[in-house]
Amino acid sequence: MRRLLVIGAIVVVAAGVGVAIAIAATSGSGSGSHNAGGTVSVQKIAGAGSVLVDSNGRPLYRSDQEKNGMVRCTGACVSFWRPLTVKGAPTASSLKGNLGVVTRPDGGRQVTFDGELLYSFKLDGQGQVKGDGFRDEFGGRKFHWHVVRPVGASSSGSSNPASTPSYPGY
Repeated sequence: MRRLLVIGAIVVVAAGVGVAIAIAATSGSGSGSHNAGGTVSVQKIAGAGSVLVDSNGRPLYRSDQEKNGMVRCTGACVSFWRPLTVKGAPTASSLKGNLGVVTRPDGGRQVTFDGELLYSFKLDGQGQVKGDGFRDEFGGRKFHWHVVRPVGASSSGSSNPASTPSYPGY
């Protein structure tokens, strides 16, 4: 009887560990990073034209304030602007330009396109571009965000600076 209880307990613990691993694998990292398996492609989105998207179809953005691989979006910033991270080498589908990787302060490997760090925006859904022209501030750092376009593409939407959305930040 005691042997059956021990075996039963082992089975329950193993099942619990399996569920925890499955949840962790599907939820991404705890730092707010968005791990899309590294795939970047081009998609036409109504009102925005051709833009870079992750493997989930979410548009990708860059910040004017992050140059030469300098990561400035950390802390509360990554709760809105989710770094596109990879474990291996990033891959591209029908994309002209260079993908690369920069190591973030938290050790994550963030994907870059032609040297620009790539992020998705929390308020976007698949096929939505809500963060183009967005201005915000986190920890005293101001950011101005732009949707990333493939090499040679132009905007078919408009980003009017007078109506640029902003978020007061934290």
